[in-house]
Amino acid sequence: MGAQLRVYKRRIKSVTATKKITKAMEMIAASRIIKAQRKVAASSPYAEELTAAVTAVAYGADVKHPLTTEVETPIRAAVLLVTSDRGLAGGYSSNAIKAAEHLTTRLRNERKDVSTFIVGRKGVAYYNFRERKVEESWAGFTDSPTYADAKAVSAPLIEALQRDTAEGGVDELHIVFTEFVSMMTQTPVERRMLPLTFEHTAEESAKVFLGDRIRPLYDFEPSAEEVLDALLPRYVESRVYNALLQAAASEHAARRRAMKSATDNAQDLIKSLTRLANAARQADITQEISEIVGGASALADASAGSDR
Repeated sequence: MGAQLRVYKRRIKSVTATKKITKAMEMIAASRIIKAQRKVAASSPYAEELTAAVTAVAYGADVKHPLTTEVETPIRAAVLLVTSDRGLAGGYSSNAIKAAEHLTTRLRNERKDVSTFIVGRKGVAYYNFRERKVEESWAGFTDSPTYADAKAVSAPLIEALQRDTAEGGVDELHIVFTEFVSMMTQTPVERRMLPLTFEHTAEESAKVFLGDRIRPLYDFEPSAEEVLDALLPRYVESRVYNALLQAAASEHAARRRAMKSATDNAQDLIKSLTRLANAARQADITQEISEIVGGASALADASAGSDR
């Protein structure tokens, strides 16, 4: 029984050390969520205003541009998948990958070729293990992305959109990321970034973004098409940046929740092992008392026999 007690004590010590690690990771993730939320809140107005500007240009000019005009028969689409670099975040990355798989299946059912771009080591590892082609990937910044990271990710996407499909270009650009809803809710979403999707018509979209404000008449120099050319990279970069920030906040929230669950489970396991260790120690004490009583009884019997 003494050996069993040592085993329990060894396991309690190991689980206690694990609990300290998970508790520390939970606290770190909780502290980073606030910073990530502030970045999301700071980037959203810029992205919304830029979308309003693009909507205004589309409403004020009748030009065909990849930013606003949908191809009649699209044959190729690009999908940007945002996952994490590290694990221990529950189903965060796997849920985003599942959403990307559903999107890819739908696009292929629409007879479109899919070019996949991935942010995060988890997504890259998933595709590499299954020997699937990845056009380009990025890693090392998923928990704290910067605008420079968003520009680096956006550059090949913009280039692919501007190329002809015969040369490897794409007609559509989609993004899959995890949207931060609250500390307890993070939802994988897929959105089409380009061509820009308006609410029914550009005019109605202009009403949504501009509200009751008077919509001015626009005079484009040198042309509306060149204005859209200038807005195209800014629009993609702002949307990618906002998605990266949303994903970072979601990753921290998912990791905090996963580490809290791990800490609680470790505490429950420690309690269970402590009860088992106490039972084993009590059994050892009972056995020792029984042996002492039995030995004393044997000595008493032996002494009584010699007296006769």
